[in-house]
Amino acid sequence: MKLWTLATLCTVSLLILSGCGSKPTPSSKAVVDSSLPTVILTQNGVATDMKTVAFEWQSITDSRVEGIYIYRQNMKESSSTSEYYDTIDNRFATHYVDTKIEPDTKYKYSFKTFSSSAESVISTPIIVASLPVLKSVSWIHSIQGMPRSAKIIWRPHENKIVKAYIIERRTLKDNDWKKIATVDGRFNAEYIDDKLEDSYVYKYRIRVVTYDGLVSEPSEEVTTVTKSLPKSVANINATKDLPRKIKVSWNTVPSADGFISYNVYRSDKIDGSYKLAKNMKDTVFIDLINEDGKSYFYRVSSVDKDGLESDNDKLSVLGQTLAKTNAPLISEAKIVDNKIIISWVGTDPTVISYTVVKKQKGWFSSSTDEFVGIHDNTFVDSAIEPETTYIYKVYGVDNNTIKSDPSIETKFTTTKTQGKVIKNKQQKATKSASHAGTPSDASGTNSEEVIKPMQDMIEL
Repeated sequence: MKLWTLATLCTVSLLILSGCGSKPTPSSKAVVDSSLPTVILTQNGVATDMKTVAFEWQSITDSRVEGIYIYRQNMKESSSTSEYYDTIDNRFATHYVDTKIEPDTKYKYSFKTFSSSAESVISTPIIVASLPVLKSVSWIHSIQGMPRSAKIIWRPHENKIVKAYIIERRTLKDNDWKKIATVDGRFNAEYIDDKLEDSYVYKYRIRVVTYDGLVSEPSEEVTTVTKSLPKSVANINATKDLPRKIKVSWNTVPSADGFISYNVYRSDKIDGSYKLAKNMKDTVFIDLINEDGKSYFYRVSSVDKDGLESDNDKLSVLGQTLAKTNAPLISEAKIVDNKIIISWVGTDPTVISYTVVKKQKGWFSSSTDEFVGIHDNTFVDSAIEPETTYIYKVYGVDNNTIKSDPSIETKFTTTKTQGKVIKNKQQKATKSASHAGTPSDASGTNSEEVIKPMQDMIEL
């Protein structure tokens, strides 16, 4: 019978053996009966593997025989004699499989049949050598410089009993190899390892697995280094003197690094949460901000063709929109000849004009007017009405049209005899409000009411 047929019968033998209870064992006082038959192997009666030896012998027809004793000796060990190893307690069995075998090792086997009262002479010893450990793939190669991944390729194993490949990996910090994947199929010859560190060294090797679960020795080791991150962006600058916008600029990253774009991040705190403001290819970012004196922190990174992004958390730059000018200080406010006169002192040299906001509150209506482009430090309002409340605020305006915070409020409430009655809206609209010079002094019985605002308490 052929060897491959023997291997298929191993299971049958194991089932027969496992179905028995306590097995008989040889006795030191046993009688040797030379008439009992001995075990005679068939022509191809031995099959070996790395971890298995199988035997096949001719049928035993002597009805006296109850079973077979098996003796084994490991040739690597110092013992020079075979020792009892196992029992087959059924004379009809013609196969035996030993699975407790070391690869690439020689063993000596002998057999005895036994009856209820005697044993046969021991058979001629049979020396069997288990197969060496199956060699792994003969060629393995790694692909270098992949982004956060590594690709391993190999030559398919030429042995048809190979079922799969075990991929093992370690880093320079690891002492032991770790199994990371199993690739099924003898002709599958690549594996891609992802979610790796940037610019990191990894080592790989392969073991093959047979259909009966045998694992080969490891292949040669290969080393791969993952792709480095793009170069960090250098010389990042952010402006602090532009109205309602911040200009962020930086140096160009060399195109040789596979550059594709830049990511600009922004946060209102230096250690806060930075959110992506824009992905762009230029080296200048204009952040339009509808607020004066607003500050932001910025970070910039470069992104390459593989989507890798450079480090950006080590450098944050502060940018700020142009701040408002200082508010004017009102020095005097009064009513003279049915006119309200307000004077102030400028506190910021960047102011080129002033704006006065007037709020009017009467018995039945209210309104707000704004007077712009005032270049003097005095505002004269002749459009006032009796028994009406007026509130004034003064703003400074610089050459970027940025309006300062308002001055302190100045409030007047006219009496029945102060102001002129405005007959209609058209007449009111044509009333004059003088913005230049100081009005002339009151004469005759004209009254003058002077209101000193809070700023008068401040030394000018």
